[in-house]
Amino acid sequence: MTVTPEPPTTALAWSAIVASGPQAESFLSGQLTQDVVALDEPRWSLVLQPDSTVVAPVWVTRRGGDLALVLERAVAETTLARLTRFRLRVACALEVVESVEGPFATLGERVAARWPGGPEVARGLTPHGLGRRVLDATVSFTKGCYTGQELVGRLDARGARVPWRVVVARGPDVAAIEAVLAGRGPQGPRGVTTAVERGGVVEALGVAHRTLAAGAYAAVTLGEVDELSGTPE
Repeated sequence: MTVTPEPPTTALAWSAIVASGPQAESFLSGQLTQDVVALDEPRWSLVLQPDSTVVAPVWVTRRGGDLALVLERAVAETTLARLTRFRLRVACALEVVESVEGPFATLGERVAARWPGGPEVARGLTPHGLGRRVLDATVSFTKGCYTGQELVGRLDARGARVPWRVVVARGPDVAAIEAVLAGRGPQGPRGVTTAVERGGVVEALGVAHRTLAAGAYAAVTLGEVDELSGTPE
């Protein structure tokens, strides 16, 4: 896949999946990784497939008496389809609302925050592949059951040594960063996913094999390659 760096001022387009009805809260409680029962302030969560791969990061907030999952517009329909698949005999309506305000105004803000979005989760990662910092902000290990929970809990108990991790890297251009991210490990979802250019330097999010994220090879080549968790193994 070819990635062209964008200006950090590139606006992000957001949508919201609004869940309404008497069973909306209980339904979402069984679908989201974060505890949203009696939600009184916005918080991050994830929507997962049954195999625990991430469908989308969502910013969960109240919208009147309803719950709204704010997410990048590019993944809204896929996420709606995933939630609708499990909405069986439940008094909960789901509706996509466009043009809402999101947690980041621009692509540059998201990259600077080292926060994964649609291009990162499209690589088929599990929550642990997003890094410990993101995991801690989006996943509750004390709430009730949710789709994908068993696999997430099992992996966490075993030390979460996932092969593919989201990383942040800086370099002269996307091609140089891509060469480094692809320089270690087997074939897989590695490579640059999102890139912005600031003052002639490209800052990118991407996916790398754990053998690269944990070593000094990348640091020597690019000047900086870090896991989003900040705790490379």
